[in-house]
Amino acid sequence: MARNPMEYRTSLWVDWCPGCGNYGILTAMAQAMAELDLDPLKTVVVSGIGCSGKTPHFLKVNGVHTLHGRAIPFATGIKLANPELTVIVNGGDGDLLGIGAGHFVALGRRNVDITVIMHDTQVYGLTKGQASPTLPEGVQTKALPGPNIQDAINPLLVALASGYTFVARALATDVAHLKELMKQAIRHRGSAFIDVLQPCPTYNNVYTVQFYREAVYRLEDDPGWDPLVHDPSEEEEKRLKAMAKAMEWGKRIPIGIFYHNPLKPSFEERLQRRLGNYLEAPPARQRISTEDGRPLIDSEAVRRIFRSKLIPVRSGVRGKQRVASPL
Repeated sequence: MARNPMEYRTSLWVDWCPGCGNYGILTAMAQAMAELDLDPLKTVVVSGIGCSGKTPHFLKVNGVHTLHGRAIPFATGIKLANPELTVIVNGGDGDLLGIGAGHFVALGRRNVDITVIMHDTQVYGLTKGQASPTLPEGVQTKALPGPNIQDAINPLLVALASGYTFVARALATDVAHLKELMKQAIRHRGSAFIDVLQPCPTYNNVYTVQFYREAVYRLEDDPGWDPLVHDPSEEEEKRLKAMAKAMEWGKRIPIGIFYHNPLKPSFEERLQRRLGNYLEAPPARQRISTEDGRPLIDSEAVRRIFRSKLIPVRSGVRGKQRVASPL
C-alpha cells in the first residue's frame, strides 16, 4: 500500500532559489518513494557537492552528503556492503560529469544496482554560474563573460557507452512524468540513470522553463518506440537506436526511457557467482565481534604476519628506504 509522500519529507526548510527545478525533483522523489512503499530504514540517498547536494537533508530516509564528485563510490560501497538497501544518488551535471566522470563510467561498467539522478542545469549553480560539462559550445549564459568555449558532454551517450542498463531523461517541471521514470529506475535491477533537465532561473537564462516547454516531447508518444531489450540479440540494436535519439537537441528534445535492458546480470549477481554466499552473507551481515565486544579477528596476529612479509626496497631518494609488501 502506497504511503503519504510527506512521510518521506523532513521538517527542514528547503532553501533553494525560487523557481529552482530541484523542487520538482524533490517532490517527484518523495512521491516515487511513497508509491513504491520504500522502507525508509532500507533506503539511502547519497549526494555530492552542489545545489543537488542538499537533497538528503530534505528526505526522511538514510542520507549521506559526501564529497564533490564522490557520491557514486560512496553509494557503491554502501550497496555492495548491504545489497538489501535501495540506494539512490543525486548529483549535479558538474559533480557527476566533471570531477566525478570516472566514477560515473565505472558504475555503468559494473552494473551495480544503483539509481543515479542527475540534476542537469548546464551551469555550476552553487558557485555562481560557470559553464558545466553539459553546456554546449558557443552558448553564453548570464554569468559568463563570453560564449562557452568547450564542447558539451552528452550524458545519455556517456551512460549508454558505459553500460548503464536503464537510461532515461526527464524534465524537472513535469513532476508526474519524472516520478514514473524514477519508479521504473528504482525497480530496475542494475545501474539506472536519469538525466533530469532542470531550469536554473538564477544563472541559466538560455535553457529556461519556456524553452523546455516548447522543445521537449515524450518518446512514448513516438509511434513504434520500444526501448526494452526483450532478447540479448537486441542489445546492440536497441543501444544504437537510443544513441541516435540521444543526439537530438535544440528545437526538439526527447524525454522518456531511451534504453532498458533487464537481462544483463547486475554486479551483485556476478559477485554471487564468484563468492557463492555473497547475497546470503554480505559484509554488513557478517559478525566482526563476540557478544561482549571482542573482535573475532586477532589484529595483532595479522600485524605480525604483515610485518614478516615486508621486504626492504630501495627508493629513488638517496639515503632513504621504503618497504613494500607482496601481500
